[in-house]
Amino acid sequence: MKTSFVTDLGSEQNITSFFLVHEKEIRNTREGKAYLRLELGDRSGTIEARMWDQFDGVVKDINRDDFVKVQARVEIYRNKPQLSLQNLRLAKPEEIDLADFLAHTKEDVGKLYAQLLEYAGSITNPWLKKLTTGILSDPKIATRFKRAPAAKVMHHAYLGGLLEHVISLCGLAKQIAAHYPELDVDLLLTAAILHDVGKLDELCYERAINYTVEGQLLGHIMMEFETVSKSMDAIEGFPPNLKTVVQHLLVSHHGQYEFGSPKLPMIREALAFHYMDDLDSKLAAARAALALDSGEPEWSAYSGALGRKFLRLDEFLKSTPAKAEESVPNPKLFQ
Repeated sequence: MKTSFVTDLGSEQNITSFFLVHEKEIRNTREGKAYLRLELGDRSGTIEARMWDQFDGVVKDINRDDFVKVQARVEIYRNKPQLSLQNLRLAKPEEIDLADFLAHTKEDVGKLYAQLLEYAGSITNPWLKKLTTGILSDPKIATRFKRAPAAKVMHHAYLGGLLEHVISLCGLAKQIAAHYPELDVDLLLTAAILHDVGKLDELCYERAINYTVEGQLLGHIMMEFETVSKSMDAIEGFPPNLKTVVQHLLVSHHGQYEFGSPKLPMIREALAFHYMDDLDSKLAAARAALALDSGEPEWSAYSGALGRKFLRLDEFLKSTPAKAEESVPNPKLFQ
C-alpha cells in the first residue's frame, strides 16, 4: 500500500513506496558512465529519479506505465526534490490501488453529465441542439466524457476534469450572453460543449494521463474538427454556413497561432469563447496551486502551468498591521 506521495517529498529522507513509471531512459554522465533515469509519479505529481549502480538486472523488466516499488533517498537538487534509487522492482498487482495514482473529480459525474445534457437541451437553434445532443447521447462518447481529464498537466488534469471544465464553461456562457446581448448564447453553448471533444481521443488515462499516438500527431483541435464535421454531415439539411461557423469556433478557441489555433477568432462569439476558455483553465490552475501545501503560509506552491506562485489572500489579509493611532509613541514614556 502506498504511504509516501510526491507532494510529501519536500525534505531529505529515506522512503519506501510505490510509483508509476512515466518515463524511462538510460543516460550517460559526462565521464561516460551509464545511469538509469526515471520520471515517477502518483496522483499528486511527478518526481525525477536516478539509479546510479546495479540497475542492469531490473531495467529490462520495467517500462513506462509500469508500477514499481522503490527504496530511495530523497535529495534536494537545485531546490527541487529528486530520488536517488537504492532498490527497485516491479510492483505486484495486489500491492496497487489505482486511486493512489490517478486523481479524480470530487463531483458526482452522473449528475454533471445530466446537467450537461440539460445545457445542450436548452439550445434553441434546432440544428445546434440536434448536433450537441446527438454527440452527447452517443454511449461511447458519454462513457469517455464522464472519465476524461481536460489536460495532461495544464488544468483540470484529473479524471472527470473535462466534464467539470465544460460544465463551468456552459454556466459562464449563459452569464456572458446575458451581459453582452449581442452574443448568441446557442453558439457559446455549442462551443463550450464541443471545443474539447477531441481530447477523448487525444488523451489516454488508464494508468497515467498521457497522449495517444494520434493525439501526439494531430492534437485535439484537428481531431474534434473531423469528429464534429462528420456529425454535422450526418444531419440531413444542416446549413452549410452554420457548419462553417461551428468549425471556426473549434479551430480558433486557443486564440493565438502560438497556442495552437489554426485561425484567430474572427467572430464575436469565437473571441468571447476563447477568453472564457482561457479564464476557466487559468483559474483552475491557480486553484490547484493554492490547494497544495507549499510550506509557506502566505504563498501557494509554484504553478508550472502559470509560471508563478499565488498569494493566499485570506492568510495575507489576516496579518493586517495595527491601526495607525495604536502605533503612535506615548510621550509619557520619555518623561
